[in-house]
Amino acid sequence: MNQADLKKVTDDLEAVFSLIEQQRMADIPILNSALQVKAVGFISWNEGCFGVLITPWFMNLMLLGVDDGKDHKARWPGEKVSHVFPSGAYEFIVGEEPGIGLYQACSLFSPMLQFHTQALAEETAAAVMDGIMQSENRTEISTCSREIEQAWYGETGAAQAETAESDELGKDSPSLSERLDTPLSRRELLTGLFAEKSE
Repeated sequence: MNQADLKKVTDDLEAVFSLIEQQRMADIPILNSALQVKAVGFISWNEGCFGVLITPWFMNLMLLGVDDGKDHKARWPGEKVSHVFPSGAYEFIVGEEPGIGLYQACSLFSPMLQFHTQALAEETAAAVMDGIMQSENRTEISTCSREIEQAWYGETGAAQAETAESDELGKDSPSLSERLDTPLSRRELLTGLFAEKSE
């Protein structure tokens, strides 16, 4: 996908979600009035495009027009699709909107009330894109549920040793996004991983 095609896709994406904001999301309390719809960091990926979409109510990884080994037109809204990036595996959910057709989204933040400025949201989105495409981050992001639980709940000592042993036996564990069951844990992990880059 060349730069002209990429720009058209992101322009259409922004237009569609700006219209959703004006029509479907009007007067919804979770909207952050400091933010506006913006596509950030989109690149060509698997014959489609990949980047972060910021709206006043969510920040998502977005995939549009990708070739993921199955006829994209055969996918159904609500279907879950896993994709592997340099930093690890992420689970996306298929959606569909007039004006852009089928797309795949992976939730990063929702709602967006912790972002006080558009600049902060865009810096965070850019840091997320940079981090996801860096293979060295694979070791920083655990895809093992016990390891994530240990970090979240503060397990120490013998529990850590037990965790390491059980994780060694379960290397074929589900993807990162399958392990991050709640928006809060996903936000905390991403905030910790990319905070230095987004400051």
